[in-house]
Parts: sequence; structure tokens; C-alpha cells
Amino acid sequence: MFITKKHLSRRMVLRGMGASLALPLLDSMVPALTALSQTAASAARLRRMGVFYVPNGMSMAYWFPKTEGPLSELPATLKSLEALKDRVLLMGGLADKPADLVKLGGDHARSAGTFLTATPYKPTTGADVFAAVSMDQMAARELGKNTQLMSLELGVESNAMIGACDGGASCAYTNTIAWRTPTTPLPVERDPRAVFERLFGTSGSTDRAARLARLQRDRTILDAVGPELQRLQRNLGPGDRTKVSEYLDSVRDVERRIQTAEQQSERELPLVDEPAGIPDDYGMHAKLLMDLLALAYQTDLTRISTFMLAREVSARAYPEIGVSDSHHPLSHHQDEPAKLERLHKVNEYHFRQFAYLVTKLAATPEGDGTMLDHTAFLYGTGISDSNTHFHDDLPIAVVGGQKAGITGGRYVRHQLGTPLANLFLSLLDNLGVHVEQFGDSTGRLDTLTRA
Repeated sequence: MFITKKHLSRRMVLRGMGASLALPLLDSMVPALTALSQTAASAARLRRMGVFYVPNGMSMAYWFPKTEGPLSELPATLKSLEALKDRVLLMGGLADKPADLVKLGGDHARSAGTFLTATPYKPTTGADVFAAVSMDQMAARELGKNTQLMSLELGVESNAMIGACDGGASCAYTNTIAWRTPTTPLPVERDPRAVFERLFGTSGSTDRAARLARLQRDRTILDAVGPELQRLQRNLGPGDRTKVSEYLDSVRDVERRIQTAEQQSERELPLVDEPAGIPDDYGMHAKLLMDLLALAYQTDLTRISTFMLAREVSARAYPEIGVSDSHHPLSHHQDEPAKLERLHKVNEYHFRQFAYLVTKLAATPEGDGTMLDHTAFLYGTGISDSNTHFHDDLPIAVVGGQKAGITGGRYVRHQLGTPLANLFLSLLDNLGVHVEQFGDSTGRLDTLTRA
């Protein structure tokens, strides 16, 4: 039980100069004589979910362990989370049948376009796209009632929603996995500056002169809310002052890195509503977006997110890890050992970015545990063997804490062909969102918490 002399609103926001700064959960936000289990920090009241998608299938020999049961160590692709393997639940046997074009196989557009909807989409190259509400948005409809943003959709590559991409299908099916309605795909946001300003309310322009003028002013969000921040800190206890200081350091670091990216960018940008500050380095770009997502979670601005580590049919090369091949052609490896090894390097590199966020949340105190304790992540892709485009026995990992309904440290195999949608029903249940049927679901999984 926490006893505090003063009570701050969980929704307290500092404002100034067109900016707003939400605060993380503080002890001062727990009413006096109130049990922690009855506050926003409780497992029952504070649960989050994030979905991370990787394209072009997986080098499967490096993903699944050889035997089912407790994880003595993580497979090679997931090694970057070895220190947190007790939070990792690997799930085998799951299938995305709605992605099938022929028996067992399909194309890239169907892999992304059905991954969170579990429903075949309308083939079209025009604007008349039609799919289904995605699982993340089912959750967002409920959990978004309590947050400023219903959800965040992030990604490292193209967010185009028009034109034809893989298989002659609309790019909407390839470049996002989130669908608010059957006709409303949600584009990913790849510009860290745009995400920052969405979270904290500042504004600007991609006009080069305007961007440079803003940089020369060197006005930061912490400058903008400075007077309110000073007043707040005078009324906080020592523990809360430490929490706020650490949080502000994170905000300051993220903003500094965005500014650095903008200053280093010499390219001309199209005039849009938000300025671009996109690092050229993939790892730097991904980690910056991860840090922004962590801030959004920490301040309870949203509880639901999706993150595409690359778009389907991505042709990106990764010379920084010794892979000069384009990702998509490499994924058609023809079972050549050298290509499978290089594909594994790409798969591991993607997972390493995700592991950065997981590790960050595991180290951030929240309520009676950590942020990871209250979070469930789904990590995977809609293609298993990238050479065959199979959509069965998908590489799926669920990562999180027991307070989010996840018992990790295990590899569980389900009957081959079990709908991935069955996992969605169970994840939604854990979030307090109960639906009887989703996509091609046939029931719920009882394996998320089984010891």
C-alpha cells in the first residue's frame, strides 16, 4: 500500500509553447490509502500489447528449438534475448490459412495483408481495398478509451497505401498490418520527428528553411514546458523526482537524436505536415522508433502498437552485418547453405532491434514490477519457409510478463495447422477484450500461461 500526502492525476500533462509532456506513473498518482492493485499500475488495469512483423519469411532452421518444452537456451535467431529467455514463449504449429493462394502457399501481399486480420482480402490494385478489422484494432477500440492515442503504427520502410505492389495487389496489403475498418488500412509512420510531435504536440514543416530555422532556435520540448516542470518538481517526493529526472533524460536523448538526424540530412524533402528526421542507418532508425514507442507506453499515451521492421518484399541490403544481398531475392534461398546463413543474419538483426525494446521495458520500473510485466508482444511473420512461401508452422514468439498473461521460458507446439487466430483470441482475452470468433479461429489456446 502507498500513502502519499498529495495526489496527482494519472492524466497530468505539462503544457507550454505548443508542446505537451505526459508523465509516467508516479507514486504521487496513487491516492493515499489505496492498494496498488486498485490503481492504474495493476495487472488488471494496465496491460499493453505490441505486434512486431518481419517480412520475407524466416531461415527456419535457426528459429525453432530441436525439442519442445523448457528453453535451456534460445535458438540462434533469438539469442539477443538470452538474458530474458524466461519471458519468451515460442509457439509452433500455427498457420495463417487465409494467406494461402494455393495449398500451403501464397504471396507476400497475402502474408502481411492477412497477418492480423485472419481473413482473405479483396484482390485489387485500386483504392477499393477491403480486408477486415485487425486484431490490434479490436484491442485498440477498447483500451484506446483510456489513452490519448488509440494505437501507434510504426515502421522502418515505405508507408505507401496506393499503387500496386506484390502479386499485383494494392500496396495497402503489403505495407501495413493494421486495419481500423475493412476499408481503412493504417499506414505506418517511419519519420521519428513525426512520431515525436504526435506524442508531444509540437509542430513544424518539412520546408528546408523552416526546418533549419527551428533547429537554429534550438527550442526543445523541455524548454517549452520548463516553467510547469519546475512547479511540479517542487511538489514531488524524492522517489518521484528521480523517476521524472530519468524520464526527462530519455525524452531529451530522443529529441537530441532526432535533431542530429535532421542536421545530417541534406536531402530535399517534399512539403508535408511533419518534418523528416530519418537516420540513414537502419539500426539507428529502428532504435529511435523503439525509444519513442517506449515513451508512449511509459506515459500511457497508448497501449496498443504495431511495428513493421520492414515491408513485405523488402529489397533492403544489410551491409552493416555483412549481407550485401537484397533481402527479398535472398529469401528465395533454394536451400543453399550460404544463402540460408545470410538470411539468418538478417533475421537475427531484425530480432535484435526488437530485443532492444524488450530489454528497455524490462529495466524500467512500473507499479509493482516493470513495464515488461504489463506488456505482451507478438513477434513473427506470415511466411515460414521463405523459399516456398508456406504459411503453416509460422515462426511466432510471444514475449512478456505473467501480469500480462504470459508464462515464458518455453517452446510449445500445437497441432499443425492450428489457426494463428486462436492465439489472437487468447491475447485479446488477456487484454480484457472478449470476442467469440475472429477470422478463421476455431477456439482459444490454453498454452499462454500453462507451466
